[in-house]
Amino acid sequence: MNAYSRPAPSAVPAWRRVAVPAGVLAAVAGAFGYVGAVDPGEPGHYPVCPLYRLTGLYCPGCGGLRSAHAFVHGDLLAALRDNALGVAAYLGFAVLWTVWVVRAARGRPLRIDPGPAAPWVLGAVLLVFTVVRNLPFGGWLHP
Repeated sequence: MNAYSRPAPSAVPAWRRVAVPAGVLAAVAGAFGYVGAVDPGEPGHYPVCPLYRLTGLYCPGCGGLRSAHAFVHGDLLAALRDNALGVAAYLGFAVLWTVWVVRAARGRPLRIDPGPAAPWVLGAVLLVFTVVRNLPFGGWLHP
């Protein structure tokens, strides 16, 4: 084996194959644990959204910390009320992480090939969400 070759996936122990996904999960769990312990509804703990501070408009992330806090405490309705797109992102991350760890445990790399339209679709969803939550009829999307 030379310096450029890799060992066969079966030669790498399972615990090493899942080390990176486990590290990512630990970091995300730590962040959610902190947000769950330090209430974003109390002033002074987190900075105010600069877009909201300057313009009074809600960005796609506004309410995300309150949403994460409610999600950690098991209040799914409050989490959806604070930032519905954030809850969808949490669930999407959970699915993607699960696929990643299963593939890593089997010695197969995670390959994501969303295609060229995916960034445009994601951008359009973020734009529509932002515009609707700032219109009068989109008040149900306000954090």
